[in-house]
Amino acid sequence: MNSSAHSRADGRGADQTMPSIPYIVGLTGGIGSGKSAAAQVFEELGAAVIDTDAIAHALTAPGGPAIEPIRAAFGADYISAEGALERSRMRERVFADADSKRRLEGILHPLIGERSAAQVRAARSAYAILMVPLLIESGNYRARCRRILVVDCPEELQVARAAARSGISAAQVRAIMATQVTRAARLAPADDVIDNSGDLAHLRRQVEALHARYLQLAAAAG
Repeated sequence: MNSSAHSRADGRGADQTMPSIPYIVGLTGGIGSGKSAAAQVFEELGAAVIDTDAIAHALTAPGGPAIEPIRAAFGADYISAEGALERSRMRERVFADADSKRRLEGILHPLIGERSAAQVRAARSAYAILMVPLLIESGNYRARCRRILVVDCPEELQVARAAARSGISAAQVRAIMATQVTRAARLAPADDVIDNSGDLAHLRRQVEALHARYLQLAAAAG
């Protein structure tokens, strides 16, 4: 992969029922790829960023609307004394039990969908970045976004970055990666790719080029 952002022409496969304002770009990437760093630069340049991870954290914070449904489904052991989700305990459970994963997703995904849609509607920028870690895994990404942007880097770099950031072992990072689509499967539907194998300046140059491109596409979409 070379050192610049790659683009495919003009929103291939875009769903024409999507609202033209804002123009929605789905941002995704594997754990440790640098999605958040890219999103921060887009935000600095004036794009609205809707972060579904941040929404999920708010839903499962003390008093969040997902807390009581989670308590009812999984028991009080998964809720902290402060009233928040016990994330590490729940993470262990859903990794080990596919049915628990489906139940948790059944609680969270509709709530995340409602909040992210509201934030998109409230956005006042020419285009919006919808950051979804498991966007490709969701299967309905083309109905949600006009373009798909993947932040990519070699898998060994993903492991090193994620372990350093989160304080978890390389083995734990690889276990998380095993629950996500492969690098090749994530890249296959991408309209645009950011190569994040370099430093922050390298990332920023690519985001700036894509920002200019998305402003043009949003304007053309009306």
